Amino acid sequence: MPKKFLLSIAAVAAAFSLAACGADGDDEQATEDAPQSQEQGEQAAPEPELDNIPDVVAEVDGEEISGDAFAENYEAQFQQLTMQAAMAGQEPDQEQLKEQALEMMINSELLVAEAEDQGFSASDDDVDEYLADMAEANGIESSDVLMEELEAQGLTEERIREDLHKEVLIDQVVETLEVEEPSEEDLQEMYDAQVEQLEAMNAQVEEDQAQEAPPFEELEPELEEQVLQQNENEAIAALLDDLREDADIEILL
Repeated sequence: MPKKFLLSIAAVAAAFSLAACGADGDDEQATEDAPQSQEQGEQAAPEPELDNIPDVVAEVDGEEISGDAFAENYEAQFQQLTMQAAMAGQEPDQEQLKEQALEMMINSELLVAEAEDQGFSASDDDVDEYLADMAEANGIESSDVLMEELEAQGLTEERIREDLHKEVLIDQVVETLEVEEPSEEDLQEMYDAQVEQLEAMNAQVEEDQAQEAPPFEELEPELEEQVLQQNENEAIAALLDDLREDADIEILL
């Protein structure tokens, strides 16, 4: 089951489910506000800046990351990167967003090389299964529909399958990592943080719109999954730190 979303392809797919969740909140109000929102979006929506991208944006242990590959990835994930910056209360800085996108590509190259060093492989059937799992995880009807959505972002089927081939390899590396199991203290800390966040949101809305936090027991399975994912991400970050120490990386962007 794809969980990490380390590559742009999977990140874009994850963004589909986030958009769908947002759209389900208030359909009637969304319909009423659509013309105004569309007008605002047309005025404010930034476009990815792809001028002056060099032919090669980075070299990782002698392997080149081409400017064309970078531009395709950056354009595909630009909307999500912009959304993440906005959610963090930051103005989208395209130079910074490009750095993030390139770091993602460098990380994937390092992890794929590690997978190959460990003797892992990925077949076409593995890629098909991964694509189907990713569609299911993101609430998308089928892998064919997911492929259509990704192609609508300007990506070719060949490029999509190439990136997912890398994801399959990366997943196998991640499965070898030692990931700490969530403790009761970890779960309670995560729950308290979410309750505090909800209370802060309630303080900004009318009393009749305030939401009550579900009890800990009801959220415990979800909290366990969130903490486990957090611990896994930390293990991946630690591995990448080690791989970077031994790698020869040259940034040309």
